[in-house]
Amino acid sequence: MAILCVLGDEDDERAGPAGGRRVSVVSLLLVEDEPEVRFALRLALEDEGYRVTEAGTAGEGVRSFQRDPVDLVLVDLRLPDFSGLDLCRRLRAESIVPIIIVTAQTDTHDLVAGLEAGADDYVTKPVNPKALNARIRALLRRVALHDENPAHSMTFGDVEVRDVQGVVLKAGEPLSLTKTEFKLICEFATHPNQVLSREQLLERVWGYEFLGDSRLVDAHIRRIRTKIEPDPAQPTLIVTVRGLGYRLQPS
Repeated sequence: MAILCVLGDEDDERAGPAGGRRVSVVSLLLVEDEPEVRFALRLALEDEGYRVTEAGTAGEGVRSFQRDPVDLVLVDLRLPDFSGLDLCRRLRAESIVPIIIVTAQTDTHDLVAGLEAGADDYVTKPVNPKALNARIRALLRRVALHDENPAHSMTFGDVEVRDVQGVVLKAGEPLSLTKTEFKLICEFATHPNQVLSREQLLERVWGYEFLGDSRLVDAHIRRIRTKIEPDPAQPTLIVTVRGLGYRLQPS
């Protein structure tokens, strides 16, 4: 059974999701089949200042998103019509909207599968609304704010990073990347031949240090490799440095 734990507020800080004064209301789509959980989550999120649209099935979520695109989607993995994984794939096929999985499943395989299906992050139930809000704010901040230290345009292999345009090309053709994937590639492009630990990538790309999980990094690296590597099973561009992290080695 899905469980939600709503904690009481200890303060009344109402900063916007991008930090500072809220300029406009951020809209969220919550796809959750348990009515009680959906109701409690909606109240907690609305209390943080978000506009929340609800959907009880994956199909409802798709139709709602197509009618009224939102700033971020929260998806439960277990839904009555088709799975949250399939929903992530459907949304990712037509949009780079940030996606956070909210699930009671803690098995590594399930969580990694969700990330590889296109989700940017995940939280497990019971949900602490303050922690969820921190995840949402960090993800939206990463999407919305221009990087103060953008990557230099550069080429490695047949991959070209054009940071100003926000484009990565492979053999001259633009790649379909999520915001997170683009930011990861830019982070590597900024530090060629340097080993970047998972902790460093969590802090620089996801924007938090202690709320993160190294599985986020590993899953996204696997997705990037399927898009830029000649042979993802034997990577030659972004390589694993055992026990340390990852390194971009331009050819």
